[in-house]
Amino acid sequence: MTDTPPAAADLEIITAQLGRLPRGVLAVAYRTPDGQPAVVKTAPRLPDGTPFPTLYYLTDPRLTAEASRQEAAGLMRGMQERLASDPDLAAAYLAAHRSYLAERNEIENLTTHTDFSGGGMPDRVKCLHVLMAHSLAKGPGVNPLGDEAVALAAEQGLRGTAIPADWPAYSEFAPAESE
Repeated sequence: MTDTPPAAADLEIITAQLGRLPRGVLAVAYRTPDGQPAVVKTAPRLPDGTPFPTLYYLTDPRLTAEASRQEAAGLMRGMQERLASDPDLAAAYLAAHRSYLAERNEIENLTTHTDFSGGGMPDRVKCLHVLMAHSLAKGPGVNPLGDEAVALAAEQGLRGTAIPADWPAYSEFAPAESE
């Protein structure tokens, strides 16, 4: 999970993935096992000066489609309920938020404009695209809800192609059915 400066070929692929020119790309923060750029690290401020607090941005169409499928299936609602009732989960999610802000603010401090990190952190579950991007960029163990969404995506046929083959299983993150 190492940032690499984007090569011209990466930017061409990312442009095709997004269907538009990418803005403010600092690095490719995650490549899929099959070699495609899948998460970009973006500047906290776009080239025109507009604040852009989303540090990690999911670009791979397989992953964005799966994040959208999970959102449409209502996964975020259950995550939000667990976040409100599980103090350990809430603490881990808050730590993910703080880590995200600290990393972004090392590049450029936006806290005078916003303490928004992404995905709804630290109090809400708003965007699985951002949470998955954060988890893929940093690896498992940093963002618990992003990790869970990535693990579910792995079980949907993306393990070994868009998601590392050794990503932890969904059962390691998801609550037991009886809860």
